[in-house]
Amino acid sequence: MNSSPAPRMVQNYKQSSGACSPTNSEDLLTPAHEENVRFIQYTWQCVMREMQSCQGTDSSNKGPQKYVERTPNPNLSSFTPVDLNNVRRRNTQDSKKP
Repeated sequence: MNSSPAPRMVQNYKQSSGACSPTNSEDLLTPAHEENVRFIQYTWQCVMREMQSCQGTDSSNKGPQKYVERTPNPNLSSFTPVDLNNVRRRNTQDSKKP
């Protein structure tokens, strides 16, 4: 990796005295939220690069390893992952509508 400092999670929570959920999308996108999203995206990309660089080698004790359940949970047999990029795109488009 490079010599730049590693990104870090930001824990800057403010106590609100209203409803539990924000009323509009601007309340969700605080600077701390944006920094956390960048942190997660950056670290996930690092993990994916490491996993790809370890493919085809004997990596039993090196780098990240993909978790696979030995006994799959039958309750999750119909689970389909959510594409977060599509959700974000839709939310961004919805917030721009008048």
